[in-house]
Amino acid sequence: MHTLWRPRVLGAWRVPASGPAILAVNHSHNIDGPMVMGVSPRPTHFLIKKEAFVGPLDPFLRGIGQLKVDRHSADRTAITRALSVLDAGGVLGIFPEGTRGEGDFASLRAGLAYFAVRSGAPIVPVAVLGSSDKPGRLIKALPPLRSRVDVVFGDPFEAGDGSGRRTRKALDEATERIQKQLTSHLENARRLTGR
Repeated sequence: MHTLWRPRVLGAWRVPASGPAILAVNHSHNIDGPMVMGVSPRPTHFLIKKEAFVGPLDPFLRGIGQLKVDRHSADRTAITRALSVLDAGGVLGIFPEGTRGEGDFASLRAGLAYFAVRSGAPIVPVAVLGSSDKPGRLIKALPPLRSRVDVVFGDPFEAGDGSGRRTRKALDEATERIQKQLTSHLENARRLTGR
């Protein structure tokens, strides 16, 4: 990441130094996940759509500990592997919107709340800014080479309400709390970076 672009990393010290954690990353470009993996202070295991695990990328992604997920069904294997990462004190990376879009955390899926409430792991909001500003000249699908991409880590927070409940209602309430926190972090990150 540092050879192709100029990442500016802010707040990486906010990622807990040990124990389970979930990085909740906005997603507006293909490089967002690799960028966060490359600059995170701890190894991160992202849930990545199964369609990305093709050809030579398949053994590479598996080799660096990434987790294949079927976004169109309740993928029990992916859920079990993600919870195992957290149970072992690792860092799980999630795009809470489920797919690339505006990267504004406007529409969250329930998976992030489930993993946070189920594991008790804190959520660290992460804003990647500048990856989708303009296409590159040489490769249109990538940001311009040597352009600045900001990665802003926020303060960790707990998603649950402290009751330990895992009901559908509790997960819906957790999703609302998470969305407010992530949206607030994104606004702060934009102010901080001027983007």
